[in-house]
Amino acid sequence: MTPRSKRRGGEGVSEKSSARMRRTVIDTNIYIDWFNRGLHEAILFQAGAVKYLSAIVMMELLAGAFSAQDRKVLHGVKAAFAKTDRILLPTVAVYEEAGEVLRGLRISKSYTVTGASALANDVLIAMSARSIGATVFTQNERDFVVIQSIRPFKLVVVP
Repeated sequence: MTPRSKRRGGEGVSEKSSARMRRTVIDTNIYIDWFNRGLHEAILFQAGAVKYLSAIVMMELLAGAFSAQDRKVLHGVKAAFAKTDRILLPTVAVYEEAGEVLRGLRISKSYTVTGASALANDVLIAMSARSIGATVFTQNERDFVVIQSIRPFKLVVVP
């Protein structure tokens, strides 16, 4: 089953012919739907994609994992990504770029970013993915599209 998705433009990334696999970063809302209802398996387990777990996504997931069983599952997911060295940590350059994007959102889009931790997290997810040429998969069209209007990155919005 392939979900319908809206593809959004982004920066091109040159890939070596031997490394044709697409890099992906899955947003928190996709994981939550999968954990709770088994949705989006086609995205999470797509062939031909190298998946990265954003450390920001991991933080958001752990913040909402109230049961010991949920935390155990999340630690298993984290361990699988860590084993393949695919946990995506924001670098200093990514934090600097995120600050510029947040400033741009305040100036050109009249966003209030003070106290908006969810928006700051989304910017960090987007800029981290951009730094490795990865495509972000999310259901949060509103925030990610406006972030993309300030700094282009690859985006797939999932209905």
